[in-house]
Formats: sequence, C-alpha cells, structure tokens
Amino acid sequence: MASLKDKVAIITGGSRGIGRAIAKALALEGCSIAITYKSSSAQAQELVNEILNMNSKALAIQADSAKFEDAQRVVDEVLKNFGKIDILINNAGITRDNLLLRMSEEDWDEVIETNLKGVFNFTKAAIKHMISQRSGKIINIASVVGLIGNPGQANYAASKAGIIGFTKALAKEVASRNIQVNVVAPGYVETEMTEKLSEEQKKRLFELIPAKRIAKPEEIAYVVKFLASHEADYITGQVIVVDGGLTA
Repeated sequence: MASLKDKVAIITGGSRGIGRAIAKALALEGCSIAITYKSSSAQAQELVNEILNMNSKALAIQADSAKFEDAQRVVDEVLKNFGKIDILINNAGITRDNLLLRMSEEDWDEVIETNLKGVFNFTKAAIKHMISQRSGKIINIASVVGLIGNPGQANYAASKAGIIGFTKALAKEVASRNIQVNVVAPGYVETEMTEKLSEEQKKRLFELIPAKRIAKPEEIAYVVKFLASHEADYITGQVIVVDGGLTA
C-alpha cells in the first residue's frame, strides 16, 4: 500500500461509525486528518487525541454539511492549518426512514440536504484548490440502497443514488486535471444505525447476505484508503460495492 505520508484529508461526519474508521485508517498511513462533526464534540475530540497519538496531525471542526458556508469555512480552515487538501471524503449522512405515504416533506428535505447537497457543498468548496494543484482524490460514501432501493427509505435511496450520478459527472469534468472521483457503496455495516436492529431483524438480514454477517467499519475504510492512494490513480467515476455479496 502506498503511503499517504504528507497528504491532507477532510472527512465529513468523521467523529463516529464509518467516518471514524476511515480517519484512523488514513492517519495510520501518515495522513493529516480534518474531520467535521455536527453535534458529537466529545467523540470528535477523542478521535483527534487518538490520531495525535499515532503521530499524525488532526483537527475537528463543527459544521453542518447542508450549509455551503460551513463547507467553505472548513476548507478555508484546513488550508490555513495544513496548507493543502489532497483527499476529500464525503461521508456525512442521516436517515429519516418512513414509508413514502407517511414521510413528511421535512424528512425528505433533511435527508436530501445533508446527504446529497452536503456532497455538493464540500466538493464545490474544495475542488478549486484541487484543480489548481492538479491533483486530488474525492471519495463519496453512498450505499447499496442507492443501487437497489429499500422500502421505507425513498429519501435515503434517492440521496445515495444522486451521489452516484454526481460522482460520475464530476469524474468526467476533472479527470484531465488528475483528480479522481469515486463512490464506495457499503452494504450493512456495524454502526449506531444498525445497532438499533432487533435480533430477529439481524437474523433476517444475515439470510440475505451471502457472507452471513454485516461489515465492520474498518472493512469500508480499507477500500477508501486504497482509493485515496496513488495505486488508484487510474480509477475514476466508479462505484465500489462493499456488501458481502448482498447485491451479487
């Protein structure tokens, strides 16, 4: 694995779950890390301390992905502290699950604004710098739900499918500037979201997954780490599915 020494990464929603695992995986490779968090400041600070103990640099910045001015402020702060941005990982996401019949307009808007507009906001804020330095890696965390749908998640599925379309379009726009843009689409992962499932729900889930288990956050992070490295310089506009065979 190519080292990420002297690289700088922004990870949105990096204080817990998949984002946290990604931050630690990149930090172990020598990458300087800036994570954003919306409300979990104690978890964010705890992660910063962990990364500092790995002898990597780290920064936590409170931001709402749904607001462009927050994204711009994060990018400005990272450039001020670290001098550049090599890697952007758009990971921040929320769910507001309900059948469409019962889904409120607010539940729809919140998910689209955080999950999809958030990707636009951070990418728009960071892309100018990447174009001027003629290099960059953008990795967007979607979901298999964006590929196959899921009852009760019309808003979430739409946001994740939107991320895939956004990624493919942007990849074509910036490929000649040596910027690669890809999607990682996880299946079910051990996070706070899946912890809410009952044992019966988990059992039914395992029956659907050929691997008979859900992923550890680290297993998503390893794929992101590869896409962030020079070894993935010729991969762009792709959706890498990490789902234990669920969509096979």
